[in-house]
Amino acid sequence: MSKNRHEVLGLTDEQALGIYRTMLTARKIDERMWLLNRAGKIPFVISCQGQEASQVGASYALDRDIDYVAPYYRDLGVVLAFGMTAKELMLSAFAKAEDPNSGGRQMPGHFGQKKNRILSGSSPVTTQLPHAVGVALAAKMEKKDFVSFTTLGEGSSNQGDFHEGLNFAGVHKLPVITMVENNKYAISVPIEKQLACENVSDRAQGYGMPGFTVDGNDPLAVYEVVKAARERAVKGEGPTLVEAVSYRLTAHSSDDDDRLYRESEEVEEAKKKDSILTYAAYLKEIDLLTEEIEKKMIEEIGALVNEATDYAENAAYAQPEDALKYVYEE
Repeated sequence: MSKNRHEVLGLTDEQALGIYRTMLTARKIDERMWLLNRAGKIPFVISCQGQEASQVGASYALDRDIDYVAPYYRDLGVVLAFGMTAKELMLSAFAKAEDPNSGGRQMPGHFGQKKNRILSGSSPVTTQLPHAVGVALAAKMEKKDFVSFTTLGEGSSNQGDFHEGLNFAGVHKLPVITMVENNKYAISVPIEKQLACENVSDRAQGYGMPGFTVDGNDPLAVYEVVKAARERAVKGEGPTLVEAVSYRLTAHSSDDDDRLYRESEEVEEAKKKDSILTYAAYLKEIDLLTEEIEKKMIEEIGALVNEATDYAENAAYAQPEDALKYVYEE
């Protein structure tokens, strides 16, 4: 009997379904946040929709008990896979005191949680890459087997931090995996106006590391390439650049009108390749995602999102005097 794709990659049936559950949870949280924003209840949304497969497939390839992650603002799927909860993400969206990222003082998408080794993100894009490289340097200096994983958009790959971080990682052969989530647009700038080379991964050669371009709508394809990158890293073979190509299904953020720079037909065409649909189709084809399991999963995720929303909406805001907390040494 021939093995299914996920089994060939070393994933169990439970893990293959777990990937789908995490992807779907990210999508449902994101959709709820848009509704809350349009209802005037939360100020800002920056979306993961269309990129869940890359985020969750990569996360499952890492050791989520020891590895460090420096995510970028769209990475709902990554932080959920690393242990952040729906409730915590909603607390952040509502800017409440219990928000684990910043105590309600930072925009949504600025993830950070020490217990799950999620490095705090900063507003200027790409600053997380040198941070991830620094963590990888620590792993090498302390002779420990963890790796650091960082993500960014393809627009960010044109920033100086990208060059400096990857050059340093390449020179010192550091255990860092950089994944560019190429969603085709840097806000309103299409990919062909951002890069002179064909793929972001072509740049890896200049940094002395392997580079791979992979279908970002296929969580198993992303899992495979990130798993191999992790194995290389812990063997002391250095960093890897991965480019996961997908598409941003929403506007750049809740403050952006994407009708000004892309045709609705293009978005509709991309929706046909939506990983939530295509990965579900794979699981159904191999009889892993039955109607019964799917129905139960949707109900459970719906209840989780409702509970998280209600809790966060009713939670307390930070006290005004807390503005100085965590700023200066007490």
